[in-house]
Amino acid sequence: MKIPGFIKRNLLLKMTSLNAGVIGIRLFISLFIQRLLAEMVGEAGVAKIGSLRNLLEMLGSFTSVGVFTGVVKYVAEYKDDKDQLQKLFSTTLVFTIIGVFTVAAVLFFGAGYLSETIFDSLKYEYLIKLLAVVVPFIAMYRIFKAVINGLSRYKVLAKIEIISYILSSALTVALLLIHNLDGALIAIAITPVVQLLALLFIMTSILREYVQFSKLSFKIPMAKSLLAFSLMSFFSTVLLNYVELDIRVMVTNRLSEVDAGIWTAMTNISKNYMVFSSAIFSLYVLPKFAGIYTKTDFKVELANIYKTLMPLFGVGMLLVYFLRDYVIQIIYPDFYAMSPLFKWQLLGDFVRLAALVLGYQFLAKKMVRNFIFSEIISLSLFYGFSYYFVEIYGVEGVVIAHFLRYVLYFLLVSYLVFRYFKNNNNSTKKDSVA
Repeated sequence: MKIPGFIKRNLLLKMTSLNAGVIGIRLFISLFIQRLLAEMVGEAGVAKIGSLRNLLEMLGSFTSVGVFTGVVKYVAEYKDDKDQLQKLFSTTLVFTIIGVFTVAAVLFFGAGYLSETIFDSLKYEYLIKLLAVVVPFIAMYRIFKAVINGLSRYKVLAKIEIISYILSSALTVALLLIHNLDGALIAIAITPVVQLLALLFIMTSILREYVQFSKLSFKIPMAKSLLAFSLMSFFSTVLLNYVELDIRVMVTNRLSEVDAGIWTAMTNISKNYMVFSSAIFSLYVLPKFAGIYTKTDFKVELANIYKTLMPLFGVGMLLVYFLRDYVIQIIYPDFYAMSPLFKWQLLGDFVRLAALVLGYQFLAKKMVRNFIFSEIISLSLFYGFSYYFVEIYGVEGVVIAHFLRYVLYFLLVSYLVFRYFKNNNNSTKKDSVA
């Protein structure tokens, strides 16, 4: 039975409004923390914090072997099938154990090399070794969060997000005030521990309902299915953060560490409002697309999402643009070189949102080759455009590259998604690797 459009929009608006409340609280806290960081550690410190966050994003993918999206998809599909869920979680357990031990070993024994590569100094070797200890918490948080997303328990997720963000923010402020930049870096490094504890405190009963921990086995019956998502995660998360790290190093070397900090501050503002979209996509778009098999139904759902979300984002981004000088003054005082970056960053983010909605069809239908191809093109464009435009426009060249990259990415993804439906005669119900 088809769900009427107004009911779909009502559900999406409920998720959006609740998520807006969570993001509103996060933004309020973030304003205070980002300003404090800007005043205490300056542009160079902001750049180092940005590099650490890029590394944490990569670790989130490596430690769980990139199965986050796969768990979301299959929990959404099999939430009423205990046997399939047990196969899914057993496979995930084996993958996670392998990922955790491998990553922890690399971090611990390669701490010196990684510190010098990422931070251009051996001073932060201790930080890399600390991350080696935190690795199991990163993996468990990612997997359990994926379960909540697959179940579309958006109210539960909202509670977890609020509690964990408040606790981790308080920790960041306390350590920053005591130990300055080193304290902030340590707080960010151990944030996954806080996040996992908050998650377990709230959702232990839900986990027990769907995961029979005593019956988990060291078998991998769904290895092939999940490995496809591992491959996609590598390109979407690991390579993306690697490219951002490399571009930050390039800006530092060609321009200055101050310019690298200015660009990092701009991306921090962007990530604060983009996190709103990523939560909605995992909770609503991915599970919804996973159950759609015809071009007609897909176009109806796509129009519903665009009509509901894009105007909200558009208005919000216009407000951010016209109030950009006030935003800079409130969050990053003295970072006024950011002002010219807003136009290109916001334009790129708006096009990116439209493209990401379409791109979730790749994940929902496990269109591995299409996903990898589009991600390689997207990252290559960003990398190439950034190196080219920085020579001409300075740090503004990176955000110009960001905008151009997503315009071309949107056109490419649109073509690939609708070609998928055409090739499958609008009626396939099988996962595709086209």
